[in-house]
Amino acid sequence: MTMMPHVLTDLPKSSDEELRPLNDLLSLIRLSGAIFLRAEFTSPWAYQSPSGPELIAALSPQAKRLLLFHIIAEGDCWIRTESGDEVAVAAGDVVVLPYADKHFVGGAEPASPVPVVSLLEPLPWTVFPAIHWGGGGKRTTIVCGYLRCDDPIFDPVVRALPPLFSVRPGEAAPWVAASIEYARRAITVSDAAEGGIGVRLPELVLTEILRLYLASREPRLSGWLAALQDPTVGRALKRIHAQPERHWTAELLAREAACSRSTLDERFRRLLGRSAMRYLADWRLRLASALLKDTPLGVAAVAYRVGYESEEAFNRAFKRAMGAPPAQWRRTATT
Repeated sequence: MTMMPHVLTDLPKSSDEELRPLNDLLSLIRLSGAIFLRAEFTSPWAYQSPSGPELIAALSPQAKRLLLFHIIAEGDCWIRTESGDEVAVAAGDVVVLPYADKHFVGGAEPASPVPVVSLLEPLPWTVFPAIHWGGGGKRTTIVCGYLRCDDPIFDPVVRALPPLFSVRPGEAAPWVAASIEYARRAITVSDAAEGGIGVRLPELVLTEILRLYLASREPRLSGWLAALQDPTVGRALKRIHAQPERHWTAELLAREAACSRSTLDERFRRLLGRSAMRYLADWRLRLASALLKDTPLGVAAVAYRVGYESEEAFNRAFKRAMGAPPAQWRRTATT
């Protein structure tokens, strides 16, 4: 039986109200993924990964984009992208490559990188793939996973991140411990699910990773995540996400953000490329599309839920943005 990696579920909940916009945004995203590899390297060692398109073809051929993460279970190593971004990491760290860029990984001792695919059995895998390779010295163990997301709403988050960064969840992070244990045990059985060790990672592990990254000392942010950290725009974003249905005006939102209307407009345009009211309108339509797709609410109920005073105004705005009236769009989306 061909073993398929488990879909990630059970989102770690964050109680931090400061990150409500981030959690709201990611709650609308449909993510899936898997732990797909366990690798044990001994010094000296180094490898190079495939390119993003090659990884998509191998791991999730129907995906538009992948996010890669590497959990350092033991030892230490460095990871570097072709563009020159590099991090040094040790046991307990999680490395994230939001765009699945081609990258190089190695230990402290110099070694010529080998293609990682040369160390793996050809597809399809009938057992959980594992690598044991190197010169016999100090050991480093890495657990590799991916997340896929085809929803375009994912783009504002991904584009706001550097191509490579690391976080340290700490020993108490259950999804880190679960992933390491899953990968450690899965290589000894042909069918992990039937073997009773289907320990699954969080479906939205990205939320926890981003929360930790935002809380780090010097996060490299741009776009939407930079806006979330901005004292003025961030305050407005939190108000919008807390009450999207409220009858907001530019003046009221500026007052809630403790600034002038012109200041709020300038900062929104600089960080997000649109005015605060345009962002509000776009966010309401994102919420509406999720409600239409995932709930039985009628079109009128959806319109009022997201802040429209009439069904007619909602129909016009939705068709202008999505290319079809809400009822027609719902039929297409649900089939």
